[in-house]
Amino acid sequence: MPSPSAPPASAPPAQPPVPAPVVREVDLARPFTWLARGFADLRRCPAPGLVHGMVAALFGLVVFRLAHEHFWILAGAFSGFLLVAPIVATGLYAISRALQQRERLGFGAAMHEAWSVWRGHDPRLVHFGVLLAFAGTGWVVTSASLVTSFAPLPVERPLDFVRHVVLHPGSWLFEIWLVFGALLAAPVFASSVVAIPLLLERRVSVLQAVLTSWRAVLASPAPLALWAALLLALTLAGMLTLLAGLVVIVPWLGHASWHAYRDLIAPAPLHETAGAEGEGAEPR
Repeated sequence: MPSPSAPPASAPPAQPPVPAPVVREVDLARPFTWLARGFADLRRCPAPGLVHGMVAALFGLVVFRLAHEHFWILAGAFSGFLLVAPIVATGLYAISRALQQRERLGFGAAMHEAWSVWRGHDPRLVHFGVLLAFAGTGWVVTSASLVTSFAPLPVERPLDFVRHVVLHPGSWLFEIWLVFGALLAAPVFASSVVAIPLLLERRVSVLQAVLTSWRAVLASPAPLALWAALLLALTLAGMLTLLAGLVVIVPWLGHASWHAYRDLIAPAPLHETAGAEGEGAEPR
């Protein structure tokens, strides 16, 4: 036992709470600026982004090969990709961040920036990725249940989906399918539109990042509704080119999403910024 005269052990200093990030309003046409800046980043440092895009396209081909005879799975899987895409683009956010700090970025340095995001083993990004994966899986299951339970005829191939779900004159299944997808996609989009780059750059918790993302949507609802529509339209365009367009569209939208974050969230003081090696991993 310590002697009665021994001074009490001093408690470690408490970490000061991280203030809520400041959200900025943007005008309606701002999403087109994000696309322009994202494409400029892709042109300045194309190789890492094209690697991301090729991986996404190859993954889509594998999914199509495995499920092309069960299109009720395929429809949900491809639309579910939109829900988990933000976590896939995390490395591209890091590259865009590095491009803002220097004029040129070689392939090796760019891949180092992208890999450093995961090398830091930041549990916040892992937790958020798991949540997005659950959302995507939930939509795949919901989509498959709707199509298999209520389609007037079996849906096994893409043409069956078009005939028996999209174009069937006596069924409202496609409209119901779209409504259910929107009901799931809207809150996921609102929760993630700036959350992942915010986690990448600042010492905030997952809850703070999600709430900040919602505040950004509520501050600029029309621009972000347009942004969501552009993300959907360009991704669908990439899928309709037999997935080849995703090679360019995935990195383009990833870089553009970083610039959306930069416009929507005011810069942080230096002491609130997370380091490149996962220093921002403390909050849970």
